[in-house]
Order: sequence, then structure tokens, then C-alpha cells
Amino acid sequence: MDDRAVRELRQLLTGLVIGLPGPAVLFLTVFSVPASVAAGVGVVLFLGAVWCTRQVAQLQRRRLAVPGSLYLPLPKGPLARARALVEDPATWRDLAWLSCQFVAGVAGVVIGVGLWLAAGECLLAPVLEMVGRSGPLAWLLMPLGGGLLVVAYQVPRHLLAAQTGLGRWLLAPTAAAQLAARVDRLIATRAAAVDATAVELRRVERDLHDGAQMRLAALSLHLGMAEDVLDTDPAEARALLVEARANAGTALSELRDLVRGIHPPVLAERGLVGAVRNLALASGIPVDVDLRLDGRLAASVESAAYFAIAESLANANRHSGAHRIGIAIAHDGAALHVTVRDDGHGGADPAAGSGLRGIQHRLSPLDGTLRITSPPTGPTVLEMQLPCGS
Repeated sequence: MDDRAVRELRQLLTGLVIGLPGPAVLFLTVFSVPASVAAGVGVVLFLGAVWCTRQVAQLQRRRLAVPGSLYLPLPKGPLARARALVEDPATWRDLAWLSCQFVAGVAGVVIGVGLWLAAGECLLAPVLEMVGRSGPLAWLLMPLGGGLLVVAYQVPRHLLAAQTGLGRWLLAPTAAAQLAARVDRLIATRAAAVDATAVELRRVERDLHDGAQMRLAALSLHLGMAEDVLDTDPAEARALLVEARANAGTALSELRDLVRGIHPPVLAERGLVGAVRNLALASGIPVDVDLRLDGRLAASVESAAYFAIAESLANANRHSGAHRIGIAIAHDGAALHVTVRDDGHGGADPAAGSGLRGIQHRLSPLDGTLRITSPPTGPTVLEMQLPCGS
């Protein structure tokens, strides 16, 4: 028996162990109905059965790399929670899977192990001199043992494939659940986008009021004063004009900074590749760039990617302690993939600061995703994906 056969038998045994809670959970679920009517304790039994089922189902999902089931949110209170669990189709899909997994697990172990034992018994029949069989008959069992050996080697993989198919069929989220989750996510991202837009507008209004508007008001005042003293005191008028000119230059600079914060001119002029190269040159940490992007993308996609990369670089410069940063951008026709990696100490957490949350807010209105990998010892890797047309 080689390593593959041992591994497959071990997986069949694991499937049996995972399915063992099935009968108990099924009994608790069925018994909870009359128990609720009689004494009300059935609610607790039902909640316990569902909790156990979900834990085992999540374990199987991790084994099979199946996407997590989209469970409905649970309200507070045992009665409300029990009602929500009863109304959630995923509850009954999990329970159906666990019941079937028990049967499939027992059958898999019995068939898988039984075939190997039968093959071994037939091959060793002459040595064992089985009771009730003559010597020649025992030798005739050896070819049968060889055939059973081949079958025993091939069958476990098909049994495992059947268990995998069962898990993917019953444990994966349904199309309706995925659609509902996508709708909920889009509603949430739309609300976040509206809030972010409102915050951005207030920021622009505040910057205009406290910056350029005040400068322009001072400019108008100095020009008026210069006009009043132009004939009587030319030197004072000249000084006022010099100060007005300085205010005009400051106001122009502030307006340029404000416009750059809304949509950087370099992004409009040179595209995402040129804008990212400009960010890399301005970084306080050396940046390696790998930009595989042909042509321009939609302005909204380029803007979201640019500001997400800018925020990533700012976070790395401020917090990572890195010596080098890498930026990779690729477009596969359906989505824009951006990866920002630094060799710093790691430990990046969206809950600990606003920088990573700001990146998520930049991507979410476009249905983009952010995946963060940042162990305490580093490195930190931000993987961003933005859907876009070809």
C-alpha cells in the first residue's frame, strides 16, 4: 500500500469522523419540536443542534475549499434566533449534508477498508489455509485477490470524489443566496459611497472657505485699498499691490492643491501608469514597480486605483518601517489587479486605523475588494481587485 492509498484511507476515516455527529444532531432537531411544545426547552436543543451542525459544516468547507455559506444574520434573543434559524435555508442544507455525510462516511470506510481486507485475505489464503477450503481452492483465490487489490486501489478516490461533490452541492451558497448577499453588499457600498461623497464635499467646502476664499477676499480688500491711495500715496499702493499679488499666488497654489486632491492632473495627463510612477518617485522608501497595463481604463477605475495606491504608500511610509516597497499592476480584461507589498514589520489591521478603511471605501463603490495579509513579523501585502471592462 503506497502513500496515496494510505492518504485516501485517512481522508475516508476523516469523513467518517466528521459525519459521526449526524445522527445525534438529527435526533436533537427532531426531538426539539415536541420538547418545545411540552416544556420550551426544545428551543435550546434546536439552537445547540444548529450550532453543532454549522461548526462541522464549516470544518468540511475548509477541507474542501468551499466558499462559506451565506447565513442570515441572527437577531438577539433565543426565540427570535430560533425563528431566524428555522427560516434560513442554509440551516436545513447543513443538516441535510450532515445526515448524508454520516451515511457516506460509514459507506466509504466500510467499502474502502473492506476491499483492502478482502484483497489481503484472498492473497494470503494459501498461507492462512482458510477453514472449509482445500489447498487448490485457496490458490485459486489469489487471482481474485489481485483483482480486488486493483479495485481497492481505485475505489477510494471515487468515494472521496462523491463526498466532495456532496459537500460542494449542499454546503456551497446557492445562487439565490449569493445574489442576495451581493445586493446587500451593493446597498452597503452605495451608502458608504454616499457618505464618503458627502464627507468629501464638506472637505472641499471647508478648504475653499478657509483657504482660497479667504485669500481672494483679502486680495479684493488689498486691491480696493490700493485703488483708494493710488493717487495720494503711490508707495503705499505699490506695497498693497505686492501683498495682493502674494495672496493671489497663495490662493492659486491652494486651488491647485484642492484640485489635485479631487483628481490629480498627472492622472488625467499620463494615465494610471504615469501617475503611479510619479507616486513611486515621491515615496520616502524605494519602490519597485511592475506595471503591466496597456492603454487607459475608465476614469473611475483609474482614480480609485490611484488613490488606493497613494494611501497604501502613505501607510507604508508612516507605519511599516519597511526598507523597500513593491507595486504590481495587471489588467486581465475583466478586472484590474493591484498588489502593494512592503518588507516592514507587519501587523496592519483595518480596525486599528483609518488608512486601510479609507482604501476599502475607495474600492467598495466600484465593487472592488481588498485582501490584507500582514502577519506580526511581516511582510504586509495588500491585494486589490477592481472589476472593469476590457
